[in-house]
Amino acid sequence: MSGFYRRALSKIERLTAEQCRELIVSASGEIFRLETVLNSLPSGILVCNEKHFLITANKSALRLLPLGQSESSLYREPLWQLVPEQYAVFFKQTLQNGDRVLEHEMEIESQGHNRLLSISVYPLVDRKRITGSLVYIEDITEKRNREIQLRRAENLASLTTLAAGVAHEIKNPLGSISIHLQLLQKSAKIEQPNALIDKYFGILNEEVDRLNRIVVDFLFAVRPMTLDLRKENINPIITEIAEFIKTELEQSNIHLLLELDEKLPPALIDERCMKQVFLNLIKNAKSAMPTGGLLTIAAMEADNEIRISICDTGIGISEENLKKIFEPYFTTRDNGTGLGLTLVYKIIREHQGEISVESREGGGTNFEILLPVYRKERRMIAYNSSEQKTELK
Repeated sequence: MSGFYRRALSKIERLTAEQCRELIVSASGEIFRLETVLNSLPSGILVCNEKHFLITANKSALRLLPLGQSESSLYREPLWQLVPEQYAVFFKQTLQNGDRVLEHEMEIESQGHNRLLSISVYPLVDRKRITGSLVYIEDITEKRNREIQLRRAENLASLTTLAAGVAHEIKNPLGSISIHLQLLQKSAKIEQPNALIDKYFGILNEEVDRLNRIVVDFLFAVRPMTLDLRKENINPIITEIAEFIKTELEQSNIHLLLELDEKLPPALIDERCMKQVFLNLIKNAKSAMPTGGLLTIAAMEADNEIRISICDTGIGISEENLKKIFEPYFTTRDNGTGLGLTLVYKIIREHQGEISVESREGGGTNFEILLPVYRKERRMIAYNSSEQKTELK
C-alpha cells in the first residue's frame, strides 16, 4: 500500500481536488487501521525519530513502561528523559549509538507490583540510513514465574528419585545409634555417675535427634502425599495457629495482626498439612524480624480464589535468594535444613493452589497463597434414550 501512496504523491500536482480528498480519506483509514492494530497488541511498541524523540507509542507501551509525563508532552523530549532515572542510561546509550539490543531484562515497579520486562531495540533503516528506532516491550513476569515453577517441579522430581532410598538407609542406623546411646548413658550412670559424661551424652542425643528430624522432613518431602481433604473454613485454622504461637511472638517483640474476612467461603483442605504451612511461614517471619516488628496474616476471597497473605516487616530477601527459596536444601540459616519452604510449596501444590513471594532487602516479605474455593459439583439430569418421546401436535 505504501507504494501506491508514493506514486500518488509523485503525481500530486495533476490530481483534482476530489482525487486529493479521496487520497486523504484513504490514507486516514490506513492510519486508523494501523493504530488499531498497534493498540491491540499485548506488547509495547515505541517509535522514535532520528533525534530520539517519541513519535508513536501504543497503549501497552504506556501501560508497561512508566514514562512519567502527560500524554501531550510525551513527544517533546528524547525518550531517555521520559523514563525513570535508573533506566535512562540504558536508553540513552542504546539510542545514541544506534545499537541493536535483544531481550534486555528490566525490572519495573508498577501499581505496587514488580514486573519483569524484556526490552528490545531495533534501529529503523531507510535507504541505508538510520532514521529512528523501534523499542519493543514485552512483559515476561508470568513467563519467568512459570519457568521457576517448572524448575521447582523438576527439582522435587529429582529429589524424589534420589532421596527415598538414601533416607531409609540413614534412618535405620540412626535408630540403632540412639538406642545404644541411651543404654550406654544408663550404664554410665549406674557404674560411675559423672556430670561431664552426662553432658557429652546429652550433646550426642541432641545431634542424633536433629539428624532424625532432617531425615523425617526429607522423607516427607519426597513421598507422595495422601491428603485428607475436607470442606473447611481457613479462618479457624489460622486463628488456632496464631493463638498457639502468639506468646512466642510477643516474647520476640512481634505484634501479630489478623485480617480475616468473616464471609470467607470454604475450601477443600487437609487441616494438619495447612497448619504446618502456616507454622513454617510464621516461624520464617519471626526469624526475619530479630528486633521485632509487625506480622500481618490476611485472608480474603478474590476471583473465586482464597487469598492468604503472610506479611512481615523484617529484613527481607535479596533478589538473588528470592529465586531459590523454594528449592530443596537452600537456606540462609546456620542450622536450617533447607526443606521447610520446599514442604510448604509441595503442600500448597497438592491442594491445587499456588504460592508466591514478594520481598526486597530491608523492606519485609509477603508470602501469598492462592487456594481454589470449594464448589459443590453439579449433577446433570441423565438423559434416558429409551424413554418414549411425546409427540407435539
